[in-house]
Amino acid sequence: MDIAQALAVIDRLWSAPLPRQHARTDTGTAGPGWEVAELETSEDFWEDCSRREEAREQVECDREALAARLAERWGPPQTFGLYSVLERTMEGEELAEPWASLSGHVVDLTVWRHEEAGRWTGLGISQWDAELPFQLLAVVTDQDPP
Repeated sequence: MDIAQALAVIDRLWSAPLPRQHARTDTGTAGPGWEVAELETSEDFWEDCSRREEAREQVECDREALAARLAERWGPPQTFGLYSVLERTMEGEELAEPWASLSGHVVDLTVWRHEEAGRWTGLGISQWDAELPFQLLAVVTDQDPP
C-alpha cells in the first residue's frame, strides 16, 4: 500500500462535503452523511487459502502504519467494535449508516472524532467471507456510532 496515496484519499474524504445520496464513488461507496473508500485490496482465496493469514497480517500492518500517521495529526484513536452493532441489526433494529452495513464485514474500526467538523474518521479491515479478499477501508461520516 502507498501510504501517501492513502493519506491523500483520506484528506479528500475528510475535507469534501459528505454525499447527500447513495452512490458508487471512484474509491468506494457513499450515502447520506458518509463515505467509505477502499484503500487496499488483497488477493482472494478461492483457489489457495495458504496465504490467507499472511494477507490478513499485511493488511493489519498497513492499517497500523496508516493509523500511526493519522495519530500524528489527530492524536490517539479509539477502537470501536462493531459486534454489538451487528447483533442489534440482526435483531431488526435499524441503525445509522455506515455503521450498520460495516458491521456485517468489519470487526472493529480505529476511529478519530473531529469535534470541530462534527465528523468521524475510521480505518477498518473488511472481509465478507473466508474466500474473499481483505480490504483496508477508510470511513468518514457525520453519524455518531450507535
